[in-house]
Amino acid sequence: MSDGPVNTQSISGCCEEETPCRAASAAAVSPLSRFTRHVLTLFGLVFGAVLFIVVIGEWLGLFAAYTERVPWPLGVAVVLLGGSPVFRNVVRATLKRKITAHTLMTIGLLAALAVGEWATAVIVVFFMRLADYIERFTTDRARRAVKDLTALAPQRARVEREGTEYEVPVGEVQVGEIVIVRPGEQIPVDGEVTSGHATVDQAAITGESMPVEVGPGTHVFAATFARLGSLRIRATRVGADTTFGRVITLVEEAEAHRAEVQRTADRFSAYYLPVVVIIAALTFLLSHNPLATAAVLVVACSCSFALATPVAMLASIGAAAKRGVLIKGGKYLEALARADVLLVDKTGTLTLGRPHITDVVALDGVPEGEVLALAASVERYSEHPLAEAVRLAAQERGLPLHEPQDFVASPGQGVQARVAGSLVAVGNQQILPATAPVPVVVNHLARQGKTLLFVARDHELMGVLAAADTMRPEVPVAIDAVRALGVRHVELLTGDNERAAAALATPLEIRYQANLLPEDKIRIVKAYQAQGHTVIMVGDGVNDAPALAQADVGIAIGTSGIDVAIEAAPVVLMRDDWLLVPDVLRTARRTMGVVKLNLGFTAVYNLAGLSLAALGFLPLIFAAALQSLPDLVILGNSSRLLRARHAAT
Repeated sequence: MSDGPVNTQSISGCCEEETPCRAASAAAVSPLSRFTRHVLTLFGLVFGAVLFIVVIGEWLGLFAAYTERVPWPLGVAVVLLGGSPVFRNVVRATLKRKITAHTLMTIGLLAALAVGEWATAVIVVFFMRLADYIERFTTDRARRAVKDLTALAPQRARVEREGTEYEVPVGEVQVGEIVIVRPGEQIPVDGEVTSGHATVDQAAITGESMPVEVGPGTHVFAATFARLGSLRIRATRVGADTTFGRVITLVEEAEAHRAEVQRTADRFSAYYLPVVVIIAALTFLLSHNPLATAAVLVVACSCSFALATPVAMLASIGAAAKRGVLIKGGKYLEALARADVLLVDKTGTLTLGRPHITDVVALDGVPEGEVLALAASVERYSEHPLAEAVRLAAQERGLPLHEPQDFVASPGQGVQARVAGSLVAVGNQQILPATAPVPVVVNHLARQGKTLLFVARDHELMGVLAAADTMRPEVPVAIDAVRALGVRHVELLTGDNERAAAALATPLEIRYQANLLPEDKIRIVKAYQAQGHTVIMVGDGVNDAPALAQADVGIAIGTSGIDVAIEAAPVVLMRDDWLLVPDVLRTARRTMGVVKLNLGFTAVYNLAGLSLAALGFLPLIFAAALQSLPDLVILGNSSRLLRARHAAT
């Protein structure tokens, strides 16, 4: 999906088009909020100045003196030219049998032209175009998730043909060919390992931070990385047919088929327009005064209907940005306000996204510190993610490390080195002799979904380390807050195994589904939507991108997430803080409350104005000027949303 033009359709509620923005650095957040405040202040001053000029000019008779010198056709041409973008949108909406807030203003404008008051029509057009100008501050570049995904795809592959290795573009690989992958290289196809062992990082597909050990018979995915060891893979799927290729397709389909949100102001306008037309008709029938009739249409068809929603949205988006939440358009605030289902990814979302040593089990009276220190010494220069977890655990305890000698890595098993005169091995159970007894505690740790590292000294088991991707500490409080806000159904979706999913979901008292691929997650989102639910999806990786795009609102958490997740998600949390999730829900509900108040005030004000106009107490030029007064009230009411409210602690 390529970049597209910014949509400039009329504002009559939430922003009609999706308005994603490229995730910015946290440092740019505060200036955005200040800029938003300046924009709103500027519009308030402009509205006030124009209102003053119109009233004084009419009182002194200046408008009549100048407008009489301009030919009426020229005035009409100015109106049509200035309002042409809005008129086109009104025509398109009318052909679709839709009434928008700009439909109301267009009717008032045509009424002014019909009675020869082109200057009044110019004033109406002026405020209509200012509304369009505000909208430009809530729009940005078209979505680029698919382009970013494509950039992550493997480009070259090493294939074996007639006993010779060739490096070819990945698009030339055929199903059934043998692909060779060396340490540190990206796997270019989906396929089955025919020979070799390696540690494979599958985070791009499953989202799981823990690498997996693969060997003959194991299935591997394109766009994953072989961190340790070499592999020979028989290609079963290539190009767009791979799991990664389908991820790209799923994101594109979700983008193309997202239903447009019916906007609040448009719904209101659909009921309000007939009332205005009836009052105008009665005015003409009873008074036979076309100027009074036109004044009814002009004063009642205020552009405040168009401003009521986007100005509030703009204020909320600016305030949220100051708190580290990027919201890519007002339509998502509306969806967040009515959301009732929250689906969450596991690794990097509910969890910290990296392994952490949770248990150190020492055997035969050996101190725990000695077990951990020896293991960390062996892993001192290893690049394996679990090695980093072991080193960090030793560092946190302040344990001294020894210099390893004769280091050897065995793919699929572990590592060993000579430390302090002893041969120390760290890895899975295969590093132990077949006859070595395994302590009972190992089964207990395994049932908790933890990854086990056996530590042996001179071929004797001396201890076991358990590693897990631990839950973010603020998650339980955040989940409770989400439930309190009316989101009753919370479910964990993960590519991890059942035990790991259950270990995380049970304490949170939420449902879970495990062993999921990206296509499974998007299927679950669609199932909830088919039942009439409004779905929020929270994730952080490539594997989450289709579900983030398909959900009514996708939330990408953390700037450490992959760019495609940030591009696919309409809401981006720039801090790894789960308390921002209920915070953005509260923001959405508060924003919609302000929007409804804006619309209610506008309705009351306009009904009062059209009553005065119908009775002949409101000249046409004053009707055009007074229709801007509620805009100032809306700006003031919406500015309350600029006051940042931080996530609850």
